[in-house]
Amino acid sequence: MPGFCWRWRHAHGPGRPMKPRVISEKPKVLSFNPEGGRGEPITLTLDEFEALKLVDYLGFLQEEAAFKMGVSRGTLWRCLNNARRKVAAMIVEGRPLRIVD
Repeated sequence: MPGFCWRWRHAHGPGRPMKPRVISEKPKVLSFNPEGGRGEPITLTLDEFEALKLVDYLGFLQEEAAFKMGVSRGTLWRCLNNARRKVAAMIVEGRPLRIVD
């Protein structure tokens, strides 16, 4: 029976390294601060931003967007789900949003 193997989220340590994602272009705006926005900023990764842009803004199907980003549909779905949750939290809680590498 194989031993326990911890999978690191980033490209260091044991486990499979992350596949590089294709990001079409850097966002024009890297932060958004709603009027009267307070609290810890919510951070959106470039992967999440690209997934949100391709599916919700440009209207691509998830399979098409995943192909454009060079990832599986499951990976795209996770990025998209995280991005939607973060944007919803930003709107509901009135917190600032930052897009980071």
